[in-house]
Amino acid sequence: AACLALALLALSAADDMKDYGYPKWKCDAEVMKKSKTVPTSVHSLRYADINVIAALGDSLTAANGAGAEPHDVLGVAIQYRGLAWSMGGDKSLEEHVTLTNILKKFNPDIFGYSIRTGSANVWETAHLNTAIPGAKSHMLMEQATDLVRRMKEHPTEVDIENDWKLVHIFIGANDVCEWCGRPDTLSSDDFRDNLEAAIQILKDNLPRTVVVLVGLVDVSLLRVSDADKKFCELTHLIECHCEENTKVDIPSETKKYQAAEQELVDGRFDTADDFTLVIQPFFEETDHLPLMPNGEPDFTFFAPDCFHFSQFGHGVVGKTLWNNMLQPVGMKDRSVNLTDLTPPLNCPEKACPFIRTSKNSVNCAPYMTPAAN
Repeated sequence: AACLALALLALSAADDMKDYGYPKWKCDAEVMKKSKTVPTSVHSLRYADINVIAALGDSLTAANGAGAEPHDVLGVAIQYRGLAWSMGGDKSLEEHVTLTNILKKFNPDIFGYSIRTGSANVWETAHLNTAIPGAKSHMLMEQATDLVRRMKEHPTEVDIENDWKLVHIFIGANDVCEWCGRPDTLSSDDFRDNLEAAIQILKDNLPRTVVVLVGLVDVSLLRVSDADKKFCELTHLIECHCEENTKVDIPSETKKYQAAEQELVDGRFDTADDFTLVIQPFFEETDHLPLMPNGEPDFTFFAPDCFHFSQFGHGVVGKTLWNNMLQPVGMKDRSVNLTDLTPPLNCPEKACPFIRTSKNSVNCAPYMTPAAN
């Protein structure tokens, strides 16, 4: 009871902290409608057709520390799943940008998003957010199996055969952070094989699914926030062992991991018309942290450990994820300026109002279907 009270107190305190919302956002009514008939092809999938959202990942999807007050390092242990950039549903879009809150504008009945605080095994709050703090890629198979189980055990909320599902995956930081000490089991090939195995479990068990994989970020960016910040340096030594060794070429290894992710979009997950994998690469060439006007890192973007995202950071990255999803495959931004908040929260194009996939990005015309009246 005492732990619950502390968590609720921390959550209420988060309401007064810096956040990033998008008031009065709307798109053309035509692109916000469901399809006239439920699509059978993932390449004709409108955003309003998505009934279920889910996620696999690590502490960045569990949203560790997102609602922690500044300097409250112990608050980083709390999983603020309701604020997570992809899965959070605690607030409205007007107050806090997440992929879930944007999709609610298209389909208010979307199911699966997480709320409040708690671990992955608490159904009432986590729902279909199976992310585990500290997870490495070899744990994704277990998470994928768990996700399938959750859906099967809740047929009232999820119609596995007929509901269109979006599964978000973000993983790899913990692999890279320990790779220097375990190169034999944490290589880029191992990373690729683990991702492939987990996505294959989803493909084998979840018809009508689009998997959205966010490309890995270069964790060596943390070395910038370490500069002259002994506290940040200390927490990073604990959270990312390879980051402390400046002789370790984290950027080069990260590029190998990113290339391994790209191998997965060679068509191996495009063998069925109702399943696909799309990579959102906006982190892949991002080379600097969000900055303040004086050029120093903007620590309001981070939780008190200078590593995880704050609720403000989750909002900014949530917006970036959405805008990347709207861009055609092959034309997606591979970097993002996290300091510049002036770009708008974009809308789907009338000419191709679908989640952009490898096929409809080449030629959308064959997949065009009428919206509901």
